[in-house]
Amino acid sequence: MKLADKVALITGGAKGIGKETAKKFLQEGAKVVICDYDQSAGLAILEEFGEDRATFFKVDVTDTAQIEEMINSTLDTFGRIDILINNAGITIDGLLSKMDETAWEKVISVNLSGVFKCTKAVIPVMLDQGSGVILNASSIVGLYGNIGQTNYAATKAGVIGLTKSWAKELGPKGIRVNAVAPGFIETGMISEVPKKILDMMKEKTPLKKIGQPEDIASAYLFLASDDANYINGAILSVDGGLVI
Repeated sequence: MKLADKVALITGGAKGIGKETAKKFLQEGAKVVICDYDQSAGLAILEEFGEDRATFFKVDVTDTAQIEEMINSTLDTFGRIDILINNAGITIDGLLSKMDETAWEKVISVNLSGVFKCTKAVIPVMLDQGSGVILNASSIVGLYGNIGQTNYAATKAGVIGLTKSWAKELGPKGIRVNAVAPGFIETGMISEVPKKILDMMKEKTPLKKIGQPEDIASAYLFLASDDANYINGAILSVDGGLVI
């Protein structure tokens, strides 16, 4: 097993990519803390996966006090934290001319500040251990931009900057930091995208299909495992070749 006895903390872990990642990590021997704002979805996962190696913690990644409580609870339960996946994210799309400050600030708060706050809280633990893996959720729109996603694209570009900076800062301490940049993935986040747009994206993608949550979960698994022991500061695009 690739993650035997590793302790992984996954934000946004109750649905979509986060849920598939939790499932895959459990299959590979990890102990998983599923962190999400949606308590009902999180508790439903525990019923599905079992509670022997998985726990759920309700957390708002914009709330520093809740994050610290989450870290302390994880340490009380498992004694260590080997992997943090900053997967939590939201979209509030709109053209720049119509985007209000609330939409801007809310997306920035969750998608960018949340990554900063969760990582800052977990770093003392990993520094004491002398090891750890931080994986951040970026996006192809953070690399190339997208019409109607000023706020989302800004956060995902910001995540890339955080990832590269932390890789330089924390690498010498034994902590690897990488990011995954998904393309169009079949989750609730794209449920409101018109079918004609999805069909167009599928046609533009060399693999001629929309990605699945397990495709991203597999990328997270690889980067979290010792198979990626010499990978640090990378941004792994998982997009079927959409932006070639």
